[in-house]
Amino acid sequence: MQLLIKKSTAAFLLIASANLVVAFLAFFVLPPKFFYDSAIIIYDKYNEIGYFGSYPLTILFYKIIGFRHLPFPIIALIQFPILIYILYKIGIPDNFEKLNIKNILVYLGFFMIAIFISMPSKEFITYLFIAVIVLLCRNERFSFQKTIFISAVLLIVFGALYRPYFALIPVVGGGMYLISFINFKNKTISTIFYGLLIAVFLSLSYGILKGKYFSEISREVINNARMASSDANSMIISPVKTDTWYGEMIGIFYGFFTVNLPLNGLKYILSPQIIVFVIWQLLVFYILLVRFSKCLKDRKKYRYELLIMFILFSFFILQGVFEPDLGSAIRHKIGIFPLIYFALYYEYFRKELQ
Repeated sequence: MQLLIKKSTAAFLLIASANLVVAFLAFFVLPPKFFYDSAIIIYDKYNEIGYFGSYPLTILFYKIIGFRHLPFPIIALIQFPILIYILYKIGIPDNFEKLNIKNILVYLGFFMIAIFISMPSKEFITYLFIAVIVLLCRNERFSFQKTIFISAVLLIVFGALYRPYFALIPVVGGGMYLISFINFKNKTISTIFYGLLIAVFLSLSYGILKGKYFSEISREVINNARMASSDANSMIISPVKTDTWYGEMIGIFYGFFTVNLPLNGLKYILSPQIIVFVIWQLLVFYILLVRFSKCLKDRKKYRYELLIMFILFSFFILQGVFEPDLGSAIRHKIGIFPLIYFALYYEYFRKELQ
């Protein structure tokens, strides 16, 4: 009996296998700064283990599954196939074997998964969580209203337990959804612009209640502590101080463009990994923007896809508030790669369901 395999599936498996080798070798070739978080997670030097917060919960997770006793290359051989299997379950698009811009960006995504999440990582848990939402929309087991409700609850719970800014995604995304019904001349850009204003409003409201704005308690705190560090050469520093309402507003808009349209990252010509990310990010953002526009024009047909897009672009907006540097920005984007993967190929997945 002859075993046949589609070219797209063969390409998927081949690229995954090649990057499994990359994941295994990463520990031996990457500089120590790539493993700072992993060391904190595995060794728990300051006894941070607990049930709330990204570090405490991640430390607890790796302790429970026993990975803290395994060498990093072995962990890579276990984690990377799990992450790729999730993409496999989401689906392999037709013509995945053909060299076009979209496919090449996804091939690079596989490589970045191998580089950034093949070791003990907070993004491993984020990736698994995001996959649940994507598979929920992918299968359409529940009504659309129930899918929205479940997704919102999951994001809020994940934010409360793990990463607080995820709890803001339903707020920003919900606001963008309502705004998208207004008949703007350029609905896509206008929706994102007002999404940014919602993020500004949330930060200013928090500042009134707590005395400090979002970027002050996140990005600024991290960057001030490592201003002279050689490992922080891609820090995102607002052109104005963010301790005033207008400074915070400028800082959020500046952060959004820096992490999503990082043209200023081209100045890091001596850091090829940053240049590659800049090019990858610019192309991915442009393609997603075009696809977001298409979903908005036919929102009834693409309602599940539009839900994914609102979550995705809400995350991009919130990155502009909280990301301390370009390195963190790309690592966190790889943590939500199932969303990006689905959004890039949603037309294929829709055809497959029909």
